[in-house]
Amino acid sequence: MWFKNLQLYRLPAPWKLELATLIEQLGRGAFRPCGSQDPMSRGWVPPRDGELVHAIGGQWLLMLCVEQRLLPAAVINEEVRERAEKITAEQGYPPGRKALRDLKDRVTEELLPRAFTRRRKTPVWIDPIHGWLGVDAASLAKAEEALEHLRQCLDALPLALVQTRMSPTSAMADWLASGEAPAGFTVDRDCELKAMDDEKATVRYVRHPLGEEMEAEIKAHLAAGKLPTRLALTWDDRISFVLTDKGEIKRLTFLDVLKENAEQGIDNAEEIFDAEFALMTGEFARFIPALVEALGGEEETPPAQP
Repeated sequence: MWFKNLQLYRLPAPWKLELATLIEQLGRGAFRPCGSQDPMSRGWVPPRDGELVHAIGGQWLLMLCVEQRLLPAAVINEEVRERAEKITAEQGYPPGRKALRDLKDRVTEELLPRAFTRRRKTPVWIDPIHGWLGVDAASLAKAEEALEHLRQCLDALPLALVQTRMSPTSAMADWLASGEAPAGFTVDRDCELKAMDDEKATVRYVRHPLGEEMEAEIKAHLAAGKLPTRLALTWDDRISFVLTDKGEIKRLTFLDVLKENAEQGIDNAEEIFDAEFALMTGEFARFIPALVEALGGEEETPPAQP
């Protein structure tokens, strides 16, 4: 149970929502498979066997399940074309625009129940004590999908994106220009710098040392107006990740020492799941404040209204 990405949000600390109340309200949006005419269905499923919220040590885990019917537009269009050709041959002239639209609707309605389905799951972590909510999603748009469904289920969700005094772009530029990462962090071997003009000229370093030998080159790119949009970092020799200009935490990697600690002496899958979740959230409790501090501390902003 290791997150691969972290889109991070702020809740009131502590968030005074009882676990039983959360479980009850999530039931309003529990997952149901797609009906025969549903292109998509989404809802909450148990992260493990049991309740819709898996709670370990005061940390909560939710799981959004999205099921989609796979009906490519090319398949629909090909069937419409074949039927339109048959109609043309029978009546001596091609169907008009409205007839084609109606035909496309009928074809979609007929094919949809026979389409294969695909499911994907998005984990959501909540720390109600310290007021953090994290979504394991590669983009803010994917995270918003889970949050939108959460808002629909809960009576209130006073949530806001984490705001820091320094923007990630400014902070990363300072670290690269000075050649020094913030305390507790080290700069790794991936970096992306992009010009802010219309051409968006981009320089990427992939698995490339960014130490002293590259300092002059990187400073030249910064002086030319390019700004960092991605930077690989490691925190405390325990968590590696990529920080983006939007404040996203991507490519999360929990280093081997953590995984070994989680699995030590455990051979039961359920116990391993719990141990990994407990260890991961314990690391988040130290890692997130350290990263926020490296970005100048948290900007005091009122939470978004539910």
